Amino acid sequence: MASTVTMKYDDKGLVPVIIQDVRDSAVLMMAYMNEQSLSETIATGYTHFWSRSRGKFWKKGETSGHVQEVKEILIDCDCDTVLIKVIQHGPGACHTGHRSCFYSDINGVELSEKVFSEEDVYGKKHD
Repeated sequence: MASTVTMKYDDKGLVPVIIQDVRDSAVLMMAYMNEQSLSETIATGYTHFWSRSRGKFWKKGETSGHVQEVKEILIDCDCDTVLIKVIQHGPGACHTGHRSCFYSDINGVELSEKVFSEEDVYGKKHD
């Protein structure tokens, strides 16, 4: 299924994407997509992103196995932000071992426990 909406990508060709658990509405992560990763997400039914730090296209869960099965893709009124509702397979979405990337309050206090070992999954500890 191809998109019929014209997304407004930024000057780097990216659009911010919020990933939300379809079952409990928890916000799991925020990432960026380019036209290719959005098209691949639509075509495969699994999230794909553009990594700004690594400068490459990636499928969520390609290393960890914690893939995100797409259930709904929504866009905001300005066509410059995407909300994707997913079933999160595996214990968590965050590379730090937490279920969500939003596990700390504004003071840096962790509000939730890790749900998997990032060292076991990725071979090293992430900051």
